[in-house]
Amino acid sequence: MTAFKRTVTLNSPSETQALAIQIGATLAAGDVLLIEGPIGAGKTHFARSLIQALLPVQEDVPSPTFTLVQVYDGSESEIWHADLYRLSAPDEVVELGLTDAFDEAICLVEWPDRLAELAPENALHLQLDVSDQAEQRRLTLSWTSPHWLEKLEGINK
Repeated sequence: MTAFKRTVTLNSPSETQALAIQIGATLAAGDVLLIEGPIGAGKTHFARSLIQALLPVQEDVPSPTFTLVQVYDGSESEIWHADLYRLSAPDEVVELGLTDAFDEAICLVEWPDRLAELAPENALHLQLDVSDQAEQRRLTLSWTSPHWLEKLEGINK
């Protein structure tokens, strides 16, 4: 399977938010974003921005660090935001219902390495890295599923 990759430099939190909103506008049920990066790289900021853009009525979007999963009612489908940092085994992911949500909802997963073999093959991988410059982030998007080509085609950055 062919792998695709695109790297974007984000110069501020507002640029990160704008890109998250653009990507969010392309998503539908069954789309999974696996968001990776070190603590402080902006994973939750990206996810929060994307989720808020998809909500029909604005609401607080807390980090799911302690709840593990937050579920929101989006205009078109449920939106699942998971933070798997505190999980120790992939079978805990199944207990959360996350594997079912991969097919039925828009899913954003922070710390996706905890999924191991449960990570969906058609997911969009987002790797956020901190730059030497203050507030600047480098975002690498990678995927193998051809449906992301069309979804990301109009993403400006």
